[in-house]
Amino acid sequence: MQKILFFIYGLFSYAVALVGQIAFILYLTQYEVMTRTIFMPQSSTLLFAMFVNVALVVLWGLQHSVMARGWFKTKITRFIPDVIERSTYVFLSGVVLILIVLFWQPIDGIVWDVDNAFFRTLLWVGFVLGWFFSVVATFVINHFELFGLQQVYLYLRDKPTPTQDFTEKFFYKFIRHPIQLGVLMGLWITPVMNYGHLMLSVLMTMYIFIGLYFEEKDLIAQIGKAYVEYKQSVGMMFP
Repeated sequence: MQKILFFIYGLFSYAVALVGQIAFILYLTQYEVMTRTIFMPQSSTLLFAMFVNVALVVLWGLQHSVMARGWFKTKITRFIPDVIERSTYVFLSGVVLILIVLFWQPIDGIVWDVDNAFFRTLLWVGFVLGWFFSVVATFVINHFELFGLQQVYLYLRDKPTPTQDFTEKFFYKFIRHPIQLGVLMGLWITPVMNYGHLMLSVLMTMYIFIGLYFEEKDLIAQIGKAYVEYKQSVGMMFP
């Protein structure tokens, strides 16, 4: 029964993360697929909007980076089984993304607005390609392990967790962090940028590079010389 419950929890956590990611991507478009978009008119004072928005990104940063550190995993697995540690991380990541979509405060004012139909379409294509690139990069390294599904499935089937060797595959032969590059493309490549979107893009970009600093320190500690050599020969975001 425990194995089945953990498997269901893993699927549920994955679903929440998927909903959060899709909602976040749609929120950045000007098409009202959802009731909320980042292009909604400003409804609060600038000071309040900035305070709430900064708090939301700080919450994302704390959840996304602190929970990924080895010392935190050691502590949290004292209270929850190791097999669902990743699913819990994934679940909370989805929750925080949903909170950003629900409570991000729009800020009026246009930074740029591309009128030319060809270039406007080109920018939307770049936006979609960025998110697509990010998703594909997760499958290159092991999408199902990254999102906690492999762990609960193997536990359900009484199979051992396979060891993961550090290898340079596909995108990773040319750039160290293609997932984050895709996110940056999705944040910045847009035909219309207002001040609320600009604030989100700037804050998320700052978080990404801060988070990568700590992630690479962990990778060097885990992998050692092989990752140091990889870091010296392969660019972080660009070949």
